[in-house]
Amino acid sequence: MLKFINYDIVFQEIPGETTLAINLSNCPNRCKGCHSPYLMEDKGVILDENILTALLGKYGQAITCVCFMGGDAAPEEVQRLAIFTRKTTHGRLKTAWYSGKQDFPAQCSPLNFDYVKLGPYIEGLGGLDSPKTNQRLYFIENGKMTDISYNFRKKAMNI
Repeated sequence: MLKFINYDIVFQEIPGETTLAINLSNCPNRCKGCHSPYLMEDKGVILDENILTALLGKYGQAITCVCFMGGDAAPEEVQRLAIFTRKTTHGRLKTAWYSGKQDFPAQCSPLNFDYVKLGPYIEGLGGLDSPKTNQRLYFIENGKMTDISYNFRKKAMNI
């Protein structure tokens, strides 16, 4: 079961996409220096097909992507809702998952996502905009995962 704390429309999490980012709680990773430690708690509203359908109805034409921020405690549920999103929107919306795990879960398939961010936050290495980061954002197309993390470093250098 997935629970979410909040959501927002964001423009920086997935390059080139207007993204509905849903912040999932009960994060098991406990990364030191986490920017959202409140997501470590098991609280919030259950995220199911009905809630997701309501969110898609509210923002459907304004967004191009749905990103599940977290959900590492229930990866099969994240995958199930990503599949539901694609099916419900007839593939119009892309799906993304920000995972704090180092590797993609064996019980899931990257084919069910268009983007996946992997890697725990390591305070000394920074996030995706840091040239030292261990985190990677992948674009998935035809079963191939292509690292597109460089997009974040380009943006950081232009600021």
